[in-house]
Amino acid sequence: MRNLLLLFFIVSYFSCEKNETNDILPYATVDVTINLNLPLYQNLQIPTEWAYIDKGINRGLQGIIIQSTGLTPPYKAYERACPNNDCTSPMVFDGSLKMKCSCDNSEYSIIDGAPQTSGNFHFAREYRVNQINSSTLIITNN
Repeated sequence: MRNLLLLFFIVSYFSCEKNETNDILPYATVDVTINLNLPLYQNLQIPTEWAYIDKGINRGLQGIIIQSTGLTPPYKAYERACPNNDCTSPMVFDGSLKMKCSCDNSEYSIIDGAPQTSGNFHFAREYRVNQINSSTLIITNN
């Protein structure tokens, strides 16, 4: 039991680590409020489900992928722009554990944004997700 508790604390410590990896993407303001009761986002109330937020004012460079993790933290949000290339197509997510850039087929983990393709060093840009109440999320990069 003591070892299990120690393992829990170690995992918790490292899961709180912020991804400070630089990428080649320019800065874009992100400040989006999501109502989980809207039909477009209702799936986010189910663990492992996901949704796209289309690009627009304060919505990143190519839009955002948001996933309900069913864990802690309960939601993860990533920039859809490819972090290693000047790609005009946004990354796609098919519900597996990877996001994929269509321009070069490079892949990134939905768990932590880590590159899954050999030769890529930049992580997918992650945004902060704050759950205000049971039906409201705010996604920011501040």
